[in-house]
Amino acid sequence: MVKVLLATCASLPEGDGDDHAVIDALSDVGVAAGWTVWGERAGADLVVVRSTWDYAERLADFLSWCSSVPALANPAAVVSWNVDKSYLVDLAAAGVPVVPTRVVSPGFTEWPEGEFVIKPTVGAGSRGALRVAAGDRSGAAAHLDSLGGPALVQPYQSAVDSAGETALVYFGGHYSHAFAKGAMLTPDARLDESGLYVVERLSAASPTAAQRLVAEDVLDAAAHLLGLRRSDLLHARVDLVAGDDGEPLLLELELVEPSLGFRQADAAAPLRFASAVRSALSVR
Repeated sequence: MVKVLLATCASLPEGDGDDHAVIDALSDVGVAAGWTVWGERAGADLVVVRSTWDYAERLADFLSWCSSVPALANPAAVVSWNVDKSYLVDLAAAGVPVVPTRVVSPGFTEWPEGEFVIKPTVGAGSRGALRVAAGDRSGAAAHLDSLGGPALVQPYQSAVDSAGETALVYFGGHYSHAFAKGAMLTPDARLDESGLYVVERLSAASPTAAQRLVAEDVLDAAAHLLGLRRSDLLHARVDLVAGDDGEPLLLELELVEPSLGFRQADAAAPLRFASAVRSALSVR
């Protein structure tokens, strides 16, 4: 029986619970699956990056470990590109409708007029992201300085407060399911007990045709930029929000270690993931 390991971090040795159904689904298709903490020697036919959510604090070590794994999903080159959120600038240049994004450094002063968000270019679980009130230039500058490095500045999309985000999930380049995420940059936002991510309010969702079209364009553009086929991406999550005109905009494309919303999906979603894993194994 082939062996697959799901990579996590020491604080979550068996993930956050969302992937548990995947273990049985993989067993059903002849794949023995278990967990490994990233950084450890991982002997397996395939290692799938999952809840490695402390990587931002040890980025060089994480990227080095990814490069050392003989068979990694998604591939190390994808991880290296996607782990830095400045990839949004690349996708915007490729014609994808992206939330307006600037990459800035401490000392930046040309703040947007309305509400905006500052977030580190490398980070997970919304840690370090701040929603800044219109005109609060001193608060923005202080937060940017506290991050100690490059950051993204994006105008806050007010539709998030009422409609949240829509996350579309793909396995092996094929659409699987979607789920909704409530606004996270709110006064009552709190970190999970692990301290690795902001607790999210999640629910099942049915994407609109417009959202499906944008998500498909995002995956095509990313695959082209990376010199890959869409099928080379074992898992992908496309996070969309509504812009001022109501049209969907890309907020984030998660190709490294996204929560995949299995608990908000239909019962067949873990089976679709298992089938994608089998397909990835068959081409190695």
